[in-house]
Amino acid sequence: MSDSPGHGPPRIAFVIGTGRCGSTLVHEILARHPDNGFVTNLDDKGIRTSSRIQNQAWRRLPAAVTTKGRFRFAPSEAYRVLAREVSPALVDPVRDLLAADATPWLTGRMQAFVGRRTARLRSEVFLHKFTGWPRTGFLQACFPGCAVIEIVRDPRAVANSWLQMPWWHGHRGPGEWHFGPLAPEQQAAWEGHGRSFPVLAALAWQMLTDASDRARSEVPADRWLTVRYEDIVADPRTSLSSLLTHLGLEWTPDFETGFNRYSIQAARTDAFRRDLAPADLAAIEDVLSGSRAFTELYA
Repeated sequence: MSDSPGHGPPRIAFVIGTGRCGSTLVHEILARHPDNGFVTNLDDKGIRTSSRIQNQAWRRLPAAVTTKGRFRFAPSEAYRVLAREVSPALVDPVRDLLAADATPWLTGRMQAFVGRRTARLRSEVFLHKFTGWPRTGFLQACFPGCAVIEIVRDPRAVANSWLQMPWWHGHRGPGEWHFGPLAPEQQAAWEGHGRSFPVLAALAWQMLTDASDRARSEVPADRWLTVRYEDIVADPRTSLSSLLTHLGLEWTPDFETGFNRYSIQAARTDAFRRDLAPADLAAIEDVLSGSRAFTELYA
């Protein structure tokens, strides 16, 4: 890798996850690689379109500049600018976005959004993150051959974290939350557990991971890589190396410098055991007992 822009169009790649799954940490560390171009939150705020200079400037800064709850400069999911330049349907859909949703009008706007940024970023890879619904059916239709990195995390940890977020609307029930109606069997499970909010959060995780399972089946195996957050924090160097390989990039001295800006610890991977009552954990495990992702990865 050199600091000069590559030749030809960039490779397109997306990091996806349920939210509160560690995808932000992964996206930010990968963005430290000089060959990854990304949208910053300055773009999201309408200050200016993300550029190669912005990316280079961010890489020179410590990891603390991404801290939330204060003025920050960081890679962004860019939902505000995506809503303006593409469509709100991409930002907060009531269901997953599929290939069938890639109408010529919407596809053209999405391709134009990425095209404007890649022209200014001039990177080997354009790397963007989406949380919530995977949207990969739509994204693959817009960018055939794009790479996908899926970050999964223990649903008990995700549910626990969601419940503590001010933007989480699960306390209003599935009629007013982010993900649309529950399936009849999920509604019955929720009712059977006294409309428990931790159970509802776990069912949201199930909805999103089931959507990812369906989406993954439509993508060539070599284009989709799923990594557990728990494995990343247990052995970050090995995990990040596999993610770079998936993007067609090498672990360079510049990336080593960026990687070393982060202190990655596994201390909070089981914080849910302190924050949730034993009865809540038992209820979550009960409603997820039939979930492939839970039983294969975490049960």
